Amino acid sequence: MLRPLTFNIFCLLLVAFTLPATAQLYNPSDGQATNQTRQLYYSMQRLVGAGTIFGHHDDTAYGVGWCFVKEQSDVKSVTGSYPALYGWDLAKIEHDSIRDINGIPFKYQKQLVKEAYRRGGINTFCWHMDNPANGKTAWDTSMRTVKELLPGGTAHATYLQWLDKAAAYLNELRGDDGELIPILFRPFHELTGNWFWWGANTCAPDEFKQLWRFTIDYLRQTKKLHQLLVVFSEADFNSEAEFMQRYPGSAYVDFLGFDNYCYKNVDDYKRNLDKRLAIIDTIAAREHKLACLPETGYEQIPQANWWTTVLLPILQRHKASYVMAWRNGRPDHYYVPYPGQVSEADFVRFFNSGAVIFENRLAPLGVYGRYVLRK
Repeated sequence: MLRPLTFNIFCLLLVAFTLPATAQLYNPSDGQATNQTRQLYYSMQRLVGAGTIFGHHDDTAYGVGWCFVKEQSDVKSVTGSYPALYGWDLAKIEHDSIRDINGIPFKYQKQLVKEAYRRGGINTFCWHMDNPANGKTAWDTSMRTVKELLPGGTAHATYLQWLDKAAAYLNELRGDDGELIPILFRPFHELTGNWFWWGANTCAPDEFKQLWRFTIDYLRQTKKLHQLLVVFSEADFNSEAEFMQRYPGSAYVDFLGFDNYCYKNVDDYKRNLDKRLAIIDTIAAREHKLACLPETGYEQIPQANWWTTVLLPILQRHKASYVMAWRNGRPDHYYVPYPGQVSEADFVRFFNSGAVIFENRLAPLGVYGRYVLRK
Protein backbone atom coordinates (compact mmCIF):
# COMPACT_ATOMS: atom_id res chain seq x y z
CA MET A 1 0.00 0.00 0.00
CA LEU A 2 1.02 3.61 -0.51
CA ARG A 3 1.57 5.79 2.49
CA PRO A 4 -1.61 7.71 3.47
CA LEU A 5 -2.56 10.29 0.86
CA THR A 6 -3.93 13.74 1.56
CA PHE A 7 -7.30 14.51 0.04
CA ASN A 8 -5.72 16.87 -2.53
CA ILE A 9 -3.21 14.28 -3.67
CA PHE A 10 -5.91 11.63 -3.87
CA CYS A 11 -7.98 13.94 -6.08
CA LEU A 12 -4.97 14.58 -8.29
CA LEU A 13 -4.51 10.84 -8.64
CA LEU A 14 -8.10 10.39 -9.72
CA VAL A 15 -8.04 13.30 -12.16
CA ALA A 16 -4.65 12.61 -13.70
CA PHE A 17 -4.58 8.82 -13.74
CA THR A 18 -8.20 7.76 -14.06
CA LEU A 19 -10.23 10.18 -16.17
CA PRO A 20 -7.73 10.65 -19.05
CA ALA A 21 -6.90 6.94 -19.20
CA THR A 22 -9.23 6.49 -22.16
CA ALA A 23 -7.30 9.07 -24.19
CA GLN A 24 -4.66 7.95 -26.64
CA LEU A 25 -1.16 7.86 -25.20
CA TYR A 26 1.80 8.37 -27.50
CA ASN A 27 4.82 6.09 -27.29
CA PRO A 28 8.36 7.37 -26.77
CA SER A 29 10.29 8.03 -29.98
CA ASP A 30 12.66 5.19 -29.00
CA GLY A 31 10.84 1.98 -29.84
CA GLN A 32 13.09 0.13 -27.39
CA ALA A 33 12.58 2.48 -24.46
CA THR A 34 12.83 0.78 -21.09
CA ASN A 35 9.65 0.05 -19.19
CA GLN A 36 10.30 2.78 -16.60
CA THR A 37 11.02 5.30 -19.37
CA ARG A 38 7.87 4.36 -21.22
CA GLN A 39 5.77 4.60 -18.04
CA LEU A 40 7.24 8.00 -17.24
CA TYR A 41 6.29 9.31 -20.67
CA TYR A 42 2.75 7.98 -20.32
CA SER A 43 2.46 9.47 -16.83
CA MET A 44 3.61 12.89 -17.97
CA GLN A 45 1.03 12.81 -20.77
CA ARG A 46 -1.74 11.96 -18.29
CA LEU A 47 -0.70 14.86 -16.06
CA VAL A 48 -1.18 17.48 -18.79
CA GLY A 49 -4.13 19.51 -17.63
CA ALA A 50 -3.73 18.46 -14.00
CA GLY A 51 -0.82 20.83 -13.45
CA THR A 52 2.58 21.83 -14.76
CA ILE A 53 5.48 19.87 -13.25
CA PHE A 54 7.91 22.30 -11.60
CA GLY A 55 11.67 21.82 -11.74
CA HIS A 56 14.87 23.55 -10.63
CA HIS A 57 18.39 23.14 -11.99
CA ASP A 58 20.98 21.70 -9.57
CA ASP A 59 18.39 22.06 -6.81
CA THR A 60 19.84 19.72 -4.17
CA ALA A 61 23.51 20.40 -4.93
CA TYR A 62 23.81 24.01 -3.83
CA GLY A 63 21.83 27.19 -3.26
CA VAL A 64 22.14 30.71 -1.95
CA GLY A 65 24.54 30.55 0.98
CA TRP A 66 25.11 26.77 1.00
CA CYS A 67 26.78 24.01 -1.01
CA PHE A 68 26.74 20.19 -0.82
CA VAL A 69 24.52 19.95 2.25
CA LYS A 70 22.61 16.69 2.59
CA GLU A 71 18.86 17.00 1.86
CA GLN A 72 19.14 20.77 1.45
CA SER A 73 17.13 22.66 -1.18
CA ASP A 74 16.13 26.30 -1.50
CA VAL A 75 12.81 25.19 -2.98
CA LYS A 76 12.15 22.87 -0.06
CA SER A 77 13.25 25.47 2.49
CA VAL A 78 10.56 27.82 1.20
CA THR A 79 7.71 25.42 0.31
CA GLY A 80 8.35 22.32 2.40
CA SER A 81 8.69 20.20 -0.75
CA TYR A 82 11.43 19.45 -3.23
CA PRO A 83 10.74 20.32 -6.86
CA ALA A 84 9.30 17.50 -8.95
CA LEU A 85 11.99 17.76 -11.60
CA TYR A 86 15.76 18.19 -11.23
CA GLY A 87 18.05 19.65 -13.87
CA TRP A 88 21.70 18.58 -14.22
CA ASP A 89 24.58 19.16 -16.64
CA LEU A 90 26.91 16.65 -18.31
CA ALA A 91 29.45 19.35 -19.19
CA LYS A 92 33.08 18.38 -18.46
CA ILE A 93 32.32 14.64 -18.51
CA GLU A 94 33.89 14.78 -21.97
CA HIS A 95 37.25 15.58 -20.35
CA ASP A 96 37.06 12.92 -17.62
CA SER A 97 36.73 15.74 -15.10
CA ILE A 98 35.71 14.80 -11.58
CA ARG A 99 33.40 17.85 -11.48
CA ASP A 100 30.74 19.22 -13.79
CA ILE A 101 30.70 22.74 -15.22
CA ASN A 102 29.17 24.13 -12.01
CA GLY A 103 31.64 22.42 -9.69
CA ILE A 104 29.50 19.47 -8.60
CA PRO A 105 31.56 16.27 -8.30
CA PHE A 106 30.08 13.79 -10.75
CA LYS A 107 30.15 11.18 -8.01
CA TYR A 108 27.94 13.45 -5.88
CA GLN A 109 25.74 14.40 -8.82
CA LYS A 110 25.13 10.71 -9.46
CA GLN A 111 24.05 10.27 -5.84
CA LEU A 112 21.62 13.21 -6.09
CA VAL A 113 20.12 11.85 -9.31
CA LYS A 114 19.52 8.50 -7.61
CA GLU A 115 17.98 10.17 -4.55
CA ALA A 116 15.62 12.22 -6.71
CA TYR A 117 14.53 9.08 -8.58
CA ARG A 118 14.10 7.14 -5.35
CA ARG A 119 11.77 9.87 -4.05
CA GLY A 120 9.71 9.68 -7.25
CA GLY A 121 11.17 12.79 -8.89
CA ILE A 122 12.22 13.28 -12.51
CA ASN A 123 15.77 14.00 -13.76
CA THR A 124 16.77 15.98 -16.83
CA PHE A 125 20.23 16.62 -18.29
CA CYS A 126 21.51 19.33 -20.59
CA TRP A 127 25.10 19.38 -21.88
CA HIS A 128 27.18 22.53 -22.25
CA MET A 129 29.67 20.42 -24.18
CA ASP A 130 32.98 22.06 -25.00
CA ASN A 131 33.74 22.52 -28.68
CA PRO A 132 35.06 19.14 -29.90
CA ALA A 133 36.74 20.74 -32.90
CA ASN A 134 39.09 23.02 -30.96
CA GLY A 135 38.69 22.25 -27.24
CA LYS A 136 37.26 25.68 -26.42
CA THR A 137 34.07 26.22 -24.43
CA ALA A 138 30.48 25.65 -25.50
CA TRP A 139 30.30 29.41 -26.11
CA ASP A 140 33.01 29.32 -28.79
CA THR A 141 31.43 30.28 -32.14
CA SER A 142 34.65 30.95 -34.04
CA MET A 143 34.14 28.15 -36.58
CA ARG A 144 31.51 25.99 -38.25
CA THR A 145 31.87 23.16 -35.76
CA VAL A 146 28.77 21.09 -36.53
CA LYS A 147 29.86 19.93 -39.97
CA GLU A 148 33.22 18.82 -38.53
CA LEU A 149 31.47 16.47 -36.09
CA LEU A 150 29.56 14.59 -38.77
CA PRO A 151 30.99 11.38 -40.31
CA GLY A 152 33.99 12.38 -42.38
CA GLY A 153 34.55 15.59 -40.43
CA THR A 154 37.85 16.49 -38.84
CA ALA A 155 36.47 16.23 -35.29
CA HIS A 156 34.20 13.22 -35.78
CA ALA A 157 36.47 10.82 -33.89
CA THR A 158 36.76 13.22 -30.95
CA TYR A 159 32.99 13.64 -30.88
CA LEU A 160 32.49 9.88 -30.71
CA GLN A 161 34.91 9.63 -27.81
CA TRP A 162 33.01 12.33 -25.95
CA LEU A 163 29.67 10.65 -26.61
CA ASP A 164 31.15 7.39 -25.31
CA LYS A 165 32.11 9.06 -22.04
CA ALA A 166 28.67 10.56 -21.55
CA ALA A 167 27.01 7.24 -22.41
CA ALA A 168 29.14 5.40 -19.85
CA TYR A 169 28.12 7.88 -17.15
CA LEU A 170 24.41 7.77 -18.04
CA ASN A 171 24.60 3.98 -17.94
CA GLU A 172 25.76 4.22 -14.32
CA LEU A 173 22.62 6.10 -13.25
CA ARG A 174 20.59 3.20 -11.89
CA GLY A 175 17.92 2.60 -9.31
CA ASP A 176 18.11 0.36 -6.26
CA ASP A 177 17.20 -2.71 -8.31
CA GLY A 178 19.76 -1.98 -10.99
CA GLU A 179 17.26 -0.49 -13.44
CA LEU A 180 18.34 2.40 -15.66
CA ILE A 181 17.00 5.71 -14.39
CA PRO A 182 14.93 7.48 -17.08
CA ILE A 183 16.45 10.78 -18.15
CA LEU A 184 14.95 13.72 -20.02
CA PHE A 185 17.97 14.33 -22.27
CA ARG A 186 18.23 17.87 -23.68
CA PRO A 187 21.15 18.15 -26.11
CA PHE A 188 22.05 21.26 -28.13
CA HIS A 189 19.68 23.48 -26.16
CA GLU A 190 18.89 27.04 -27.28
CA LEU A 191 19.81 25.88 -30.78
CA THR A 192 18.28 28.91 -32.52
CA GLY A 193 20.53 31.29 -30.59
CA ASN A 194 23.94 32.58 -31.64
CA TRP A 195 25.94 31.91 -28.47
CA PHE A 196 26.79 28.17 -28.64
CA TRP A 197 28.91 26.33 -31.21
CA TRP A 198 25.78 24.44 -32.32
CA GLY A 199 23.79 27.66 -32.81
CA ALA A 200 21.96 28.85 -35.90
CA ASN A 201 24.79 31.20 -36.85
CA THR A 202 27.37 28.40 -37.16
CA CYS A 203 25.53 25.71 -39.12
CA ALA A 204 22.88 25.24 -41.78
CA PRO A 205 19.55 23.66 -40.76
CA ASP A 206 20.35 20.43 -42.61
CA GLU A 207 23.75 20.17 -40.90
CA PHE A 208 22.15 20.60 -37.50
CA LYS A 209 19.46 18.01 -38.21
CA GLN A 210 22.12 15.54 -39.38
CA LEU A 211 24.10 16.02 -36.17
CA TRP A 212 20.99 15.62 -34.01
CA ARG A 213 19.95 12.42 -35.75
CA PHE A 214 23.44 11.01 -35.71
CA THR A 215 23.82 11.73 -31.97
CA ILE A 216 20.52 10.14 -30.96
CA ASP A 217 21.05 7.14 -33.27
CA TYR A 218 24.54 6.62 -31.84
CA LEU A 219 23.36 6.74 -28.23
CA ARG A 220 20.44 4.41 -28.94
CA GLN A 221 21.84 1.96 -31.46
CA THR A 222 25.56 1.86 -30.67
CA LYS A 223 25.59 2.64 -26.94
CA LYS A 224 22.23 0.94 -26.23
CA LEU A 225 20.86 3.79 -24.12
CA HIS A 226 17.10 3.26 -24.09
CA GLN A 227 16.32 5.29 -20.97
CA LEU A 228 16.38 8.69 -22.70
CA LEU A 229 13.37 10.86 -23.48
CA VAL A 230 14.69 13.49 -25.88
CA VAL A 231 13.95 17.20 -25.39
CA PHE A 232 14.19 19.56 -28.39
CA SER A 233 14.69 23.03 -26.91
CA GLU A 234 15.04 26.21 -28.96
CA ALA A 235 15.65 29.83 -28.01
CA ASP A 236 13.85 32.66 -29.84
CA PHE A 237 11.27 31.97 -32.56
CA ASN A 238 8.12 33.73 -33.68
CA SER A 239 6.25 31.25 -35.87
CA GLU A 240 5.67 27.55 -36.46
CA ALA A 241 7.81 27.77 -39.58
CA GLU A 242 10.74 29.21 -37.63
CA PHE A 243 10.44 26.57 -34.93
CA MET A 244 10.28 23.69 -37.42
CA GLN A 245 13.23 24.84 -39.52
CA ARG A 246 15.74 22.76 -37.54
CA TYR A 247 13.38 20.09 -36.22
CA PRO A 248 15.04 16.67 -36.76
CA GLY A 249 11.80 14.69 -37.01
CA SER A 250 9.38 12.87 -34.73
CA ALA A 251 11.58 9.75 -34.53
CA TYR A 252 14.18 11.78 -32.64
CA VAL A 253 12.15 13.91 -30.22
CA ASP A 254 9.78 13.39 -27.27
CA PHE A 255 9.40 16.92 -25.89
CA LEU A 256 9.17 20.25 -27.73
CA GLY A 257 10.17 23.39 -25.89
CA PHE A 258 12.21 26.55 -25.67
CA ASP A 259 14.18 28.54 -23.10
CA ASN A 260 12.72 31.95 -22.24
CA TYR A 261 14.05 34.28 -19.53
CA CYS A 262 12.51 37.35 -17.95
CA TYR A 263 14.59 40.51 -17.96
CA LYS A 264 13.73 44.05 -16.93
CA ASN A 265 10.89 44.36 -19.43
CA VAL A 266 8.43 41.97 -17.82
CA ASP A 267 5.74 42.76 -20.38
CA ASP A 268 8.01 41.57 -23.19
CA TYR A 269 8.58 38.33 -21.32
CA LYS A 270 4.86 37.76 -20.83
CA ARG A 271 4.07 38.53 -24.46
CA ASN A 272 6.82 36.28 -25.86
CA LEU A 273 6.17 33.42 -23.44
CA ASP A 274 2.44 33.44 -24.14
CA LYS A 275 2.94 33.55 -27.90
CA ARG A 276 5.59 30.84 -28.00
CA LEU A 277 3.75 28.47 -25.69
CA ALA A 278 0.71 28.80 -27.94
CA ILE A 279 2.85 27.88 -30.96
CA ILE A 280 4.35 24.92 -29.10
CA ASP A 281 0.91 23.72 -28.01
CA THR A 282 -0.14 23.52 -31.66
CA ILE A 283 3.01 21.79 -32.87
CA ALA A 284 3.11 19.32 -29.99
CA ALA A 285 -0.49 18.26 -30.65
CA ARG A 286 0.23 17.75 -34.32
CA GLU A 287 3.52 15.90 -33.77
CA HIS A 288 2.16 13.82 -30.87
CA LYS A 289 4.74 15.19 -28.44
CA LEU A 290 4.73 16.92 -25.06
CA ALA A 291 5.25 20.67 -24.78
CA CYS A 292 7.60 22.05 -22.13
CA LEU A 293 9.47 25.12 -20.88
CA PRO A 294 12.92 23.67 -20.07
CA GLU A 295 14.50 26.90 -18.77
CA THR A 296 12.96 30.09 -17.47
CA GLY A 297 13.17 32.53 -14.60
CA TYR A 298 13.81 36.09 -13.52
CA GLU A 299 17.30 36.59 -12.11
CA GLN A 300 17.11 37.64 -8.43
CA ILE A 301 13.29 37.76 -8.79
CA PRO A 302 13.01 41.47 -7.91
CA GLN A 303 9.21 41.51 -8.40
CA ALA A 304 7.56 40.28 -5.20
CA ASN A 305 4.50 38.81 -6.95
CA TRP A 306 6.20 37.56 -10.12
CA TRP A 307 5.28 33.89 -9.61
CA THR A 308 1.52 34.32 -9.38
CA THR A 309 0.96 37.40 -11.55
CA VAL A 310 3.46 36.76 -14.36
CA LEU A 311 4.45 33.10 -14.72
CA LEU A 312 1.43 31.26 -13.30
CA PRO A 313 -1.35 32.82 -15.44
CA ILE A 314 0.57 32.02 -18.62
CA LEU A 315 1.24 28.43 -17.57
CA GLN A 316 -2.46 28.02 -16.83
CA ARG A 317 -3.39 29.06 -20.37
CA HIS A 318 -1.19 26.45 -22.01
CA LYS A 319 -0.24 22.77 -21.93
CA ALA A 320 3.41 22.73 -20.89
CA SER A 321 4.19 19.38 -19.28
CA TYR A 322 6.94 20.89 -17.17
CA VAL A 323 8.69 24.16 -16.43
CA MET A 324 12.19 24.44 -14.97
CA ALA A 325 13.70 27.46 -13.25
CA TRP A 326 17.44 27.95 -13.63
CA ARG A 327 19.96 27.47 -10.87
CA ASN A 328 20.65 29.30 -7.61
CA GLY A 329 24.34 29.68 -8.30
CA ARG A 330 25.38 32.81 -6.40
CA PRO A 331 23.92 35.55 -4.19
CA ASP A 332 23.57 37.65 -7.38
CA HIS A 333 22.56 34.77 -9.70
CA TYR A 334 19.51 32.82 -8.57
CA TYR A 335 16.07 32.00 -10.01
CA VAL A 336 13.98 30.58 -7.16
CA PRO A 337 13.56 32.27 -3.78
CA TYR A 338 15.32 31.29 -0.60
CA PRO A 339 14.07 32.07 2.92
CA GLY A 340 13.81 35.84 3.28
CA GLN A 341 13.92 36.63 -0.44
CA VAL A 342 11.37 39.20 -1.60
CA SER A 343 9.25 36.75 -3.61
CA GLU A 344 9.22 34.01 -0.95
CA ALA A 345 5.58 34.44 0.08
CA ASP A 346 4.42 34.60 -3.53
CA PHE A 347 6.34 31.44 -4.36
CA VAL A 348 4.41 29.69 -1.58
CA ARG A 349 1.17 30.94 -3.16
CA PHE A 350 2.44 29.61 -6.51
CA PHE A 351 3.19 26.26 -4.84
CA ASN A 352 -0.29 26.12 -3.26
CA SER A 353 -2.13 27.20 -6.40
CA GLY A 354 -2.97 23.66 -7.53
CA ALA A 355 -1.75 24.55 -11.02
CA VAL A 356 1.84 23.41 -10.49
CA ILE A 357 3.13 20.04 -9.34
CA PHE A 358 6.04 19.76 -6.91
CA GLU A 359 7.46 16.50 -5.61
CA ASN A 360 4.96 16.24 -2.76
CA ARG A 361 2.20 15.85 -5.38
CA LEU A 362 4.19 13.88 -7.95
CA ALA A 363 5.77 11.18 -5.79
CA PRO A 364 2.52 9.42 -4.72
CA LEU A 365 1.53 9.02 -8.38
CA GLY A 366 4.29 6.50 -9.09
CA VAL A 367 5.13 7.95 -12.49
CA TYR A 368 7.54 5.10 -13.28
CA GLY A 369 4.87 2.47 -12.77
CA ARG A 370 6.37 1.36 -9.48
CA TYR A 371 3.22 1.85 -7.38
CA VAL A 372 -0.39 0.77 -7.73
CA LEU A 373 -3.20 2.53 -5.91
CA ARG A 374 -5.23 -0.24 -4.30
CA LYS A 375 -8.94 0.00 -3.59
